[in-house]
Amino acid sequence: MSELLSDWEKKSKEQQKSYKQFLQKMQTKKGKGAEKLLPDLHEEAFEKIDCLQCAGCCKTISPRFKTPDIKKVSKYLGLRESVFIETYLRLDEDGDYVVKRSPCAFLGDDNYCSIYDVRPGDCRNYPYTDSGEFFKRPNTTQLNSTICPAVFYVLERLKVLVK
Repeated sequence: MSELLSDWEKKSKEQQKSYKQFLQKMQTKKGKGAEKLLPDLHEEAFEKIDCLQCAGCCKTISPRFKTPDIKKVSKYLGLRESVFIETYLRLDEDGDYVVKRSPCAFLGDDNYCSIYDVRPGDCRNYPYTDSGEFFKRPNTTQLNSTICPAVFYVLERLKVLVK
C-alpha cells in the first residue's frame, strides 16, 4: 500500500475539520471541475486498495435495500420477500430498509459477500468516489473517509490537485 495510505484511519480522524472545509469549498464555483478528476482518482485508489483486506463498509454501515434490491436478493436466496425482510432487515429512522445488524449478515469471515452478484445498489455504488455524489453529500463523504481508505485517498489527492 502507498505511503499515503499508511495509518489512514488515524490520519482521517485528524483531518475531519479540514475535510469539512474542503468539501464545502468543492460545492462552490471554486470546486467546479473537480468532479472530472474523480473517475481517475477512483481508479488510482483501487489500484492500491483491496476491499477484501478491509470491508470497513460492510462491518460498520448498512446499505438501503430498495424494493428492486429486496426482490432480487430474496429471489437469489430462495426466500419470500416477507421472510427476507423479517429475517434480515429493519426500517431505519428515514423509513428505509437496512440490515438489522453490523457487520452485515451477508459478510463472510473472509470478507467476501455472499450476495455479491445481487448486492443492493448502495453497495454497488459505494464509496461514491467516482461520481458527483462524492461532493453532493459532503457529510456522508466526510464520514466515509473514516470507514473507507479509498475515500480518504481520493480526498487527500483532491486536496493536492485542487487549490
